[in-house]
Amino acid sequence: MDRNVLYIDDGSLLTSAGVTAGIDLCLYLVRKDLGAAVANEIAREPVAAPHRDGGQAQFIDRALPSPTAHTLAGTRDWALRHLGEALPLQVLARHAQVSPRTLVRMWRQETGVTPHQWLLTAHVNHARELLEATTLSAEQISAQSGLGSSTNLRARFRDALGTTPTAYRRAFHEPRAA
Repeated sequence: MDRNVLYIDDGSLLTSAGVTAGIDLCLYLVRKDLGAAVANEIAREPVAAPHRDGGQAQFIDRALPSPTAHTLAGTRDWALRHLGEALPLQVLARHAQVSPRTLVRMWRQETGVTPHQWLLTAHVNHARELLEATTLSAEQISAQSGLGSSTNLRARFRDALGTTPTAYRRAFHEPRAA
């Protein structure tokens, strides 16, 4: 027994510290067998953290708010596919075929947050996925995730997760077999 961990993998014996830690153990097994992306996707369903270690900072997966309506669903999906591009309010509004003011009102009604807040969460989530699944540099991840610069990447990670991209990668990067 180790009070500082949520679960133990001792080769042929795996054990956890309770119900929630059992979920952590299951996600650990999925991550180990199928990779970080699959574990993260599964963790989003029950709104569980994709990976937690006892005794260290908890990196809770920040899911995008679930929409209450789907009028702008196409624009949100489009935005997720274009995170590496500049997505100012005018571009989103043009895609949705509404005025910027109407877009903000509808977006807030459907998601509970502003387009800016929603996009920031999406940018950070995409950066997290890239840190977990690739060996891209901070500058490359910043560009691909739409955060612009490694300075901005570090600031957004600190604000959202209380850690650095380097520490996050060290904790969650899954090296792929060649």
